[in-house]
Amino acid sequence: MKTRAVKTATKTLGLQSAVLATLVVVTACGGGDQQRRVQPAVPVTVAKVVQKTVPVTFRAIGHVEAIATVAIKARIGGELQKAWFTEGQNVAKGATLFTIDPRQYEAALRLAEAQLTRDVALLAKAEADIKRYEGLVKQDFVTRELYDQIIANAAALRAGVAADQATVDNAKLQLAYCTITAPVEGRTGNQNIDEGNLVKADDATPLVTINQIRPIFAAFSVPAQLLPQVTKHDGNRITVMATLPQNPGPAEEGTLTFVDNVVDTATSTILLKATFANRDDRLWPGQFVDIVVTLGEEPDRIVAPAPAVQTSQQGQYVFVVKDDQTVELRPVKVDRMDEAEAVIDTGVSAGETVVTDGQIRLVPGARVEIKSGVGGAEKGT
Repeated sequence: MKTRAVKTATKTLGLQSAVLATLVVVTACGGGDQQRRVQPAVPVTVAKVVQKTVPVTFRAIGHVEAIATVAIKARIGGELQKAWFTEGQNVAKGATLFTIDPRQYEAALRLAEAQLTRDVALLAKAEADIKRYEGLVKQDFVTRELYDQIIANAAALRAGVAADQATVDNAKLQLAYCTITAPVEGRTGNQNIDEGNLVKADDATPLVTINQIRPIFAAFSVPAQLLPQVTKHDGNRITVMATLPQNPGPAEEGTLTFVDNVVDTATSTILLKATFANRDDRLWPGQFVDIVVTLGEEPDRIVAPAPAVQTSQQGQYVFVVKDDQTVELRPVKVDRMDEAEAVIDTGVSAGETVVTDGQIRLVPGARVEIKSGVGGAEKGT
């Protein structure tokens, strides 16, 4: 009897628990619907889609190169007498940089000039002998053999004078090498040899290196797919803007001046170079710069803020704010995009309002509350 009573009580408690659980589930479901009905609008920022003329551009990372880099070396040996510049100084083309002790080369020049003077005098005597002996040989006063020997001596002296003149010219050239001038305009680097040291001709270590930085190059590589867009502008000016990272100054404007004649097979890129005037010396060899190349303009393109474009597994999309303050998920086809703007081929129209911030909390049909005064966004209607 006691066992049967326990079983009956257990069944009764189980039934009560089941009923209570059902009530809890029903209450919870009803409460969830109520929560959804009163869910607040999602705060977002928005902006208008516009139709305008946009530049056709592409971006790259480049590095700055000197137009010309010249390693200054001595062509002759000797003591370095004087350096006429200071390290890091801008020098003009033809400016004197170094002077090598010229005394031994001045002596060599004087010796060569003396030898030339002597041989010129001997040649004059030999030519006079030819005229004098010409009449004597006709009268048989001297032998033909002697006359021929006089002619040969004159010819040898004439060749000796030409050799002496070459020796004089070479001595003058060696003396001129004692003064080393700048072959290009540019900025000097570190001076590797000080005054008073002996320098060797064509030594492995240059005396100084000059970088020509006005104008200056910026070299960068772009994907080979962009090559047709670049080459179709061949002959026309292509504007290139270079910006120094973390530099508040304005971008430097230059012109595309070089397209390499081969595509790098390892990276499928092609090397381009732009030339910049660099009047303020803001660009320095070895720097990295952000490059923007402008190939032209396209009118009447649909443009949306870049933050409005989101990406999912199905592709790119935007949230469009409708008149009833709900959002619609709209797939879009983006032609190109940078940090600020996205040029869109299909999906949205000019004048529509898109969400630029707050998309992470949105689902299609969600109500939104547009925050005003954020990023210049316009409040929807």
